[in-house]
Amino acid sequence: MSYSGPEFEPAPSRRSPLRRPLVVALAALAPGALLGWGVYAAVGGPAAPGGAASAAVGTPAAGSGSTGPAADRDGKPAASSGPAGSGSLKGKVVVIDPGHNPNNFRHTAEIGRKVDIGTNRKECDTTGTSTNSGYAEARFTLDVAHRLRALLQAQGATVKLTQDGDRAFGPCVDERARIGNAAHADAVISIHADGAAAGDRGFHVILPASVHAGAADTRPITARSHDLGVRVLGDFRRVTGSTPANYLGDGTGLVTRKDLGGLNLSTVPKVFIECGNMRDGKDAALLTSGAWRQKAALGISEGIVSFLRG
Repeated sequence: MSYSGPEFEPAPSRRSPLRRPLVVALAALAPGALLGWGVYAAVGGPAAPGGAASAAVGTPAAGSGSTGPAADRDGKPAASSGPAGSGSLKGKVVVIDPGHNPNNFRHTAEIGRKVDIGTNRKECDTTGTSTNSGYAEARFTLDVAHRLRALLQAQGATVKLTQDGDRAFGPCVDERARIGNAAHADAVISIHADGAAAGDRGFHVILPASVHAGAADTRPITARSHDLGVRVLGDFRRVTGSTPANYLGDGTGLVTRKDLGGLNLSTVPKVFIECGNMRDGKDAALLTSGAWRQKAALGISEGIVSFLRG
């Protein structure tokens, strides 16, 4: 969407005693006006229709291999500024895990093989879900991950992604956990969108259960992960205006699970967030909006910043 500011009529030729103060006042206001437009452009402007995303189902989002900020579908870059206190996360490491992979659907045999998650064996990965119009969860998660990365980097954090649409498939859930562990991450967030029944709405945060089986031992991280999850939930709700899921978690927005390899095998604080239900029309309208995805990234980032600042 393009935007053109109001047209100004030329100043009258007759000099006025008020002209000089008026010019000074306008000059002082101009930077503020430009800043306001910059913020408007950064958050992506009006939402794009969901159908615009359906043309490339299962393919990486544009620029998915880029290290720069993600762009809305209308071409506007994601905001690179975050909460107050830029640089305050220097020395902190955050790993972002974009759920699934845009190319998984081409490698069903590979992602279908079983891997050890401690409590049992489970599929390497899945293709994820999609909206009824065909906007894939894997595209959503990668887009939000790019936006979140830009916000956290603006705070001075070192940010790593488990995948950036640059792999043939995966990584598998056990490898996703190992990436965060190897990075000695101070926090890991796995981004998803749910595929529940229509009418099921809202978001929820998944916390690791206390698990001690096989290669899994979450006991050292459950308390810290709970703290991370509560902070992400609160800020996500505040920034996006979304409500906790009405179909699980008893309205708290918090769900504890022991069947997710990405949590079971983590040795660093980690949570999942299901940002909404892609199979519900009202939630899908939000998830397919670039402006809303920017809010989602901001809400997640502020929860992470709050956690890392203690």
